[in-house]
Amino acid sequence: MTDKPIPVSSKSQSELEAGLYVTATPLGNSRDITLRALDVLQSCDIIAAEDTRVTAKLLSIYGISKPLKSYNDHNASLERPRLLARLRDGARVALVSDAGTPLISDPGYKLVREAAAEGIAVHTIPGPCAALAALSIAGQPTDRFLFVGFPPGRSGERRTFLTELQSVRATLVFYESPQRLAESLLDMAAIFGLRSATVARELTKFHEEVRRGSLSELADAFAAPPKGEITIIVAPPERPVPDHARADKLLDSALAFMPVRAAADLVAEALKMPRRETYERALARKAIIE
Repeated sequence: MTDKPIPVSSKSQSELEAGLYVTATPLGNSRDITLRALDVLQSCDIIAAEDTRVTAKLLSIYGISKPLKSYNDHNASLERPRLLARLRDGARVALVSDAGTPLISDPGYKLVREAAAEGIAVHTIPGPCAALAALSIAGQPTDRFLFVGFPPGRSGERRTFLTELQSVRATLVFYESPQRLAESLLDMAAIFGLRSATVARELTKFHEEVRRGSLSELADAFAAPPKGEITIIVAPPERPVPDHARADKLLDSALAFMPVRAAADLVAEALKMPRRETYERALARKAIIE
């Protein structure tokens, strides 16, 4: 993180209302924090942090001193009731992860869910998110994407997991550890085939790296495990070009002994064509035959 702070607002601490504040923090460069996030961190009563040591470094850069409470996957069941009790008493609690937006492959959703169920105000303080940051520079379609987090660690389980995503017509966003990066990319290449992809590493940090290529090319490029936080963006599957000549031939055969709708459904299923398009072609073929 850079050590050049941004001045914190002089906003009165009393202006921050009670409730839970899901607060995004920088991925790496400390200047990526929002002014509103700084207001919340300065004005809240307590900060629930995934790792208090990481959050303490960020707070020190901006001269903020607040009570820190560890809240992570290991102690959440113990700490969640305590935080909810504080919230019921009118406390202002900021929830932060080590980097980026909380709850995105990080602990916290149960705390948000239970706070909301009790009628406690839950506020979002938006900011950096590694998944969206990587997606924005990957050069892949962004009109439809699916964030799937970390794939399983074992190759067999990972391939089963990836097979379930094989036909999803959306750009896929993964997180992965450096040690498993090459293995995951090889499994993706085996399951997804020749798709383009992007590996974004250490975004906003000094050693930021973005590589684009096929899944197999990227597996070769990262054969030696790199360091840092990693996001993988995989292009959606290409739509197959319909074989209209074959469709028409099959429709002609089917229409000889079945209704238009049944013939269209049969051919659409066989050739994986859109049903509406196949039905319209069936109507046209029926008119020609008659």
